[in-house]
Amino acid sequence: MQKAIFFILFLFFSLGISAQEFKFEKETINYGKIKKGDDGKRVFSFTNIGKAPLIIKEIKTSCDCAIPKKPEKPIMPNEKATITVAYDTSKTGGFSKEIIIFSNAKNKIKRIKVKGYISK
Repeated sequence: MQKAIFFILFLFFSLGISAQEFKFEKETINYGKIKKGDDGKRVFSFTNIGKAPLIIKEIKTSCDCAIPKKPEKPIMPNEKATITVAYDTSKTGGFSKEIIIFSNAKNKIKRIKVKGYISK
């Protein structure tokens, strides 16, 4: 009987922890064709559609050419927030880079992308 109670409590507790979830307006931002040296900052907007605070622990990128800035405080349920990505536009050519978000959401890892073409 005690094992069943502990199992039910564990299940209830684990569901509560994983109740956070991202809903991004866009998961890919296409810069399109921009000129070398143009402003490389773009903003990803999202909402916590879960029932508990969403905490972004860390954000990594597939290169040093994209610098993300994460929200510092927890995002409460139904609250909107943003992640700003500054892409280095000093080199020409096409790019497609991945931003990897580590959080306490139901899916612990979320991937978003920036892409585009930088001309002379």
